[in-house]
Order: sequence, then structure tokens, then C-alpha cells
Amino acid sequence: MNIFEKLQKIQAELEVPKGQFNKFGNYYYRNAEDILAAAKPLCHKHGCLLTIMDRLVNIGDRYYVEAVAQLISSNMTDEPLSVTTTAYAREEETKKGMDAAQITGSASSYARKYALNGLFCLDDVKDADHMNNGKSTVDAIKEMFPGTEEMLDNLTITPADVGMCEECGANMPQARIDYCNEHLDKCICYECQNKKKKGVA
Repeated sequence: MNIFEKLQKIQAELEVPKGQFNKFGNYYYRNAEDILAAAKPLCHKHGCLLTIMDRLVNIGDRYYVEAVAQLISSNMTDEPLSVTTTAYAREEETKKGMDAAQITGSASSYARKYALNGLFCLDDVKDADHMNNGKSTVDAIKEMFPGTEEMLDNLTITPADVGMCEECGANMPQARIDYCNEHLDKCICYECQNKKKKGVA
């Protein structure tokens, strides 16, 4: 098997339950450690080495952590030998209760999670309410899949990966809620966070 065939098998076999709980958004999620714990045995099984590398990059006036997840075949004759994905996370200027090293570490964990998500095709799906201009989940699915109206009328669908800003009540996507859980003291949207930084009531 070449590296692409190995990656395809790992993606098909990999299961990473959302075992972490976010009390702010009342939802479950997975982190980078969960993904690594589930992926390592499959990488060994299919003859691959998984590595993650970080580096700081300066973009504009801010520093970002660049995380690169790389899957390498143990068969050194494979062409190509490896597959990589990259993700970025911006460091907060300050974070209550954290020193500079901890802020960088937190951004690294966030970037690593999304680099691994990309490599193994794991998604943190946003619910249909968020993606369809305020339509209900059921109505959005009816529009996307004509002919399902009767079945959906008898079905209750609960959004799984969405929460609300504790300041303004706006819906927040999964990625933002993950960020709040890892970096902030409460679950707030980007707009409310900026208002707080600027001292706007």
C-alpha cells in the first residue's frame, strides 16, 4: 500500500468520540489528545508514523502557532512518502490566569486539533440552523432533500454542536465554542470579546 491507501484505511477505521464536555455551550467535543489516542494504534497497524510539529509565524501584527500534522509511511520506498496538513491558531494577547508560555501552549493545542481534523477528515459539524440563515434544522433539511417532508414532520432534531453567547445570546459555531472553552473564562462571541477588549459596554 502507498501512503494514500494507508491514510484512506486509517480514515475509514478511525473513530474519535466526543468525550469532553463544554459546560458553557452544553455540548460534547473532542480535543487533540483524544484524536492522537485513537489514531496511534491505527497508524501502527497500517505501518505509519504520525508526527506533529509547531512553529510560530508572524502575520501582520500578531503571532500564530502553525501546526503541521504529518503521516509518514514506514516503507521508505513509497512515493510519496508522506501526507501533511496545516492549521493555525492565533495567540491571545492576554489570558486571565495564564503566563506567556501557557498562552502559546493553548494556541498550539487548538492548532494541532484542527491539523489532525484535516488529516483524518474529522469534522466538527455546524448545525443546519447556523448554516441556513436562521431556518429551523428541519426546514433546512427539507429544502436540501426534497421528498423527506413526511418523515421529518415526525422527527425531533436537536442541534448538537452549537451554543449561545453568554453576553448577547447569539448562536455560535463549534469552532468558536471550542476556542472559548480552551482560552476564555466564558462562552462569548467574537463581537462581544472585541467589545470587552475596547471597553465598550
